[in-house]
Amino acid sequence: MTQQLAREEVIIGRHRLRGFLDVPQDATGLVIFAHGSGSGRHSLRNQYVAAGLNRLHMATLLVDLLTPQEELDRRNIFDVRLLAGRLREAADWAGRTERLANLPLGYFGASTGAAAAIIAAAMPDDRIAAIVSRGGRPDLAGAAALGQVRAPTLLIVGSLDRDVLGLNHDAKALMTVPTELAIVPGASHLFEEPGTLDQVISLAGRWFSSHLKGETQ
Repeated sequence: MTQQLAREEVIIGRHRLRGFLDVPQDATGLVIFAHGSGSGRHSLRNQYVAAGLNRLHMATLLVDLLTPQEELDRRNIFDVRLLAGRLREAADWAGRTERLANLPLGYFGASTGAAAAIIAAAMPDDRIAAIVSRGGRPDLAGAAALGQVRAPTLLIVGSLDRDVLGLNHDAKALMTVPTELAIVPGASHLFEEPGTLDQVISLAGRWFSSHLKGETQ
């Protein structure tokens, strides 16, 4: 029987970021989502992926990295360093939340959100254990950040998303941690084609299950 989760709306950090939190009873890790430009916690694609990860015993946090006022300035939407700081704010909040504090953390970045995840994971005191990028632009993080990431990283790209596929090949070459590039056949940038998001769930679930190990006290 499928477990029904009670989704919680949470307020995160000093910027009072809004998020959706789902925590299975037997959660082995927490995956924080960094959405692409113009997207947020209401993204149907990321909600679909999050639900798939919940079924694999992972907690998920879908968070709006900008306040409603900040979203009015289009420059903020593409400011990956600003978004990386907010992603760290969400990770720090999780570390101070009792029922989440012992869960290993992962980042799931989509589109420009992947660059924010890379930058956040390259920060000296970051405790992220794994990163997954879906149709991401890790190149926007810059060569320095790509070389400083310590968390194993999975780059998922659609076979039809040729320009982004090339950028991910280049980014992978700059990374020094275990990194895989997974190509989903017949998928475009947004993974709108039938069954392609299910393949993302399978790939991401395998990666997070391998690298996020639950801790108990």
